[in-house]
Amino acid sequence: MTSDHTQAFIHEAEEGITELNNALLALEADPDDRSAMDGIFRVAHTLKGNAAAMGFTDASGLAHALEDLLDEVRADEIEVSPELMDLLFAGVDELEAMLGEIAEHGESYTDPSDTEARVRAVMDAGGVDENGLGARVGSDTGAENGVDADTEPTEADGAETDAAADDTGPVDADTESTDDADLPLSADEVRAVADLAAEADGRLFSARVSVGDSAMKGVDAMFAVRAVEGTFADFRTVPDRAAVEEGDYGEAFDVFVAAEDATAVESTLDGVSQVDSVVVSDVTDAFDADAAAGEPVDADDGTATDDRGVGERAHDGADETEEETTEGTEADDGTEADDGAGAGAGAGADDGAETDDSGDADSVGDTTSDSPPEKSTESSRDDIASVRVDVDQLDELYGLVEQLVTSRIKLRREMEAVGAEKSENLDELDKISSNLQNTVMDMRLIPLKKVVNTFPRLVRDVARDQGKQVAFDIEGEDIELDRTILTEIRDPLMHILRNAVDHGIESPEEREAAGKEPKGTIELTATRERDHVTIRVADDGAGLDVERIREKAVEKGVKTPGELEEMTDSEVYDLVFHPGFSTNDEVTDVSGRGVGMDVVHSTVKQLDGSVSVDSEPGAGTTVSLRLPVTVAIVKVMFVEVAGTEYGIPVKNIDEVARARDVRTVNGREVVEHDDDIFPVVRLGDVLGETAARAASGEPPAAADGGSVQTGSDPPGTTDDAATAGVGGGEDGMLLRIRPEKRAVALHCDAVLDQEEVVVKPLEGVLSGIPGLSGTAVLGDGDVVTILDVVTL
Repeated sequence: MTSDHTQAFIHEAEEGITELNNALLALEADPDDRSAMDGIFRVAHTLKGNAAAMGFTDASGLAHALEDLLDEVRADEIEVSPELMDLLFAGVDELEAMLGEIAEHGESYTDPSDTEARVRAVMDAGGVDENGLGARVGSDTGAENGVDADTEPTEADGAETDAAADDTGPVDADTESTDDADLPLSADEVRAVADLAAEADGRLFSARVSVGDSAMKGVDAMFAVRAVEGTFADFRTVPDRAAVEEGDYGEAFDVFVAAEDATAVESTLDGVSQVDSVVVSDVTDAFDADAAAGEPVDADDGTATDDRGVGERAHDGADETEEETTEGTEADDGTEADDGAGAGAGAGADDGAETDDSGDADSVGDTTSDSPPEKSTESSRDDIASVRVDVDQLDELYGLVEQLVTSRIKLRREMEAVGAEKSENLDELDKISSNLQNTVMDMRLIPLKKVVNTFPRLVRDVARDQGKQVAFDIEGEDIELDRTILTEIRDPLMHILRNAVDHGIESPEEREAAGKEPKGTIELTATRERDHVTIRVADDGAGLDVERIREKAVEKGVKTPGELEEMTDSEVYDLVFHPGFSTNDEVTDVSGRGVGMDVVHSTVKQLDGSVSVDSEPGAGTTVSLRLPVTVAIVKVMFVEVAGTEYGIPVKNIDEVARARDVRTVNGREVVEHDDDIFPVVRLGDVLGETAARAASGEPPAAADGGSVQTGSDPPGTTDDAATAGVGGGEDGMLLRIRPEKRAVALHCDAVLDQEEVVVKPLEGVLSGIPGLSGTAVLGDGDVVTILDVVTL
């Protein structure tokens, strides 16, 4: 198998594991949910078949055992119980572990025999006891049902032989045909098949084969072709075999086989698990001398004989009519019918599709050769409507866009430095590069469900381990975030959910004593506001004990009693993010060490986000994460502090104004805005800069003549601040920060410019410095520090 085939298998299997977990959760919540049961069985069946097809027999064997167990559950021979669900989840976990090994090493090293034996033992006993072992619950034991615990379940050749699988395939081979059914053959294909017909000892049959909506069309088709090759001496595929095995075909492909009867062809292909549907037709009479001469012939032209099997059953009960139209011919029963099963060869279809020389055959050939190619073309368009792009290639493209943005900044600064007039070409370059940047950023956006779809299983497992009952709901899972952000935020969200179950939700007894329902509720919701996404995890548990947090803060030396007295409850709640802080006296597998929430806080901050906690005693706790939709390329406002240039993200700034109205209240500088008081933070002090340049009276210089452009300024930018190289004189300038980020006003010497820049996060020991979020390289090579307004 090629690496592409393996990657396709892994991708499909990973999605299958997630779907299987969620379907099992639905079944556990409602054992009578037949749709969940059918979904579980279908996914297990697919995992088994795909693993066998790829040669991973251990994984296929375990999936086969789970499928057999699920079949007995579906037949009501084994009851759904918590112990049974634990066993099924354990089997799924082992499959997931094996899949991870295959992804990393190309093969699996896990031995699933113990888990498989447990599954078979449960089937023999007809149920699971409270210890997770097989327990006989009635006379319908696995042995009586023909199940042998020692039977080897793997199928090395990947073929399906069990009756249960045959009866439950996602599409019935007897009734399915494809949109490509009336696709004509090219002249070369006609001659090749005609040669096969001339050499055949028996009849010539056409099998229209579909592997359904598969991510591995080529691999699945390869197994079908190999099955034919192993059974019949003479056959041809349309398109050719190489194209078929590369997946280069529409919704189906044709196999022409020289055989004695249709049943043999049908049974051979129908026995391949990867085959979703097959329609067999006798086309011996269609490939006559005219066909050999190169006349267009329908792939399924001709009528099947009485023993044609699938082709016959596909039309049982349907009154066939013959209509010669440019759209081809259809069966009366409303289903798409295979032309070769009695409708595609004109009025003589019932007599073997033979025509006279009156021209009817030519007219039929012409009409069916005009419209069908359009169908084929449309199908091809559908197949390539989306393509998979390797993550490394996407990251490389993103890196090139970053370089383009930097070069654009450099070019504009160079032109401004030499006093060049405004260039329309440069403006056009700005537009093109901005559009390219936006397109690439959109390509990196991934739905939140790619991460949160695994969380229901996490909540279920933690709750079951602690003997709690929890209902978990997710809203806003289709909201998209940058791939990097989703990757980084996964673990913090998992920890918040564990905390919600462990710390928040009470035991059923405690909840009932408090007048609550025994089952608690945890909700994960995501909402988007402009360029930010807010993710909230809320529970209806006991809430945070603010006095307990105060006690622990003093005990651990985090705060003094005096400091705590001046803090609001909201500020006290934020202490849970302090490294090593925990209110749990007992360390468990889930929490108690005080490291989790610290990691949550630091991770969110590195992503230029914010996290907060709100709680109400007895009613529950809500943890809110506010994250940017995208990262790295942001618009920043450059400011000057004692001769040094810094950058502040424009999205954090609410207003820019001269520092004329600063006054002192209780020894602290403040500024008033709309009846609200904002403390003033002097950047020169907090950044450790000297005010030598300002004290000397030397006016601050604007960087390269930059300016704050009207129309792209923060909403509250005052008119007198919207000038080139705005210096505040002795007063300086104030940047009032958006209240949701931090209710302060930052003081600087001058506002210089605003531009889009590529922000690189700080790494190593620098990553923990308060007030700094990253750096940006400007076009002239200068490195500018980007400030974190929250931690200044």
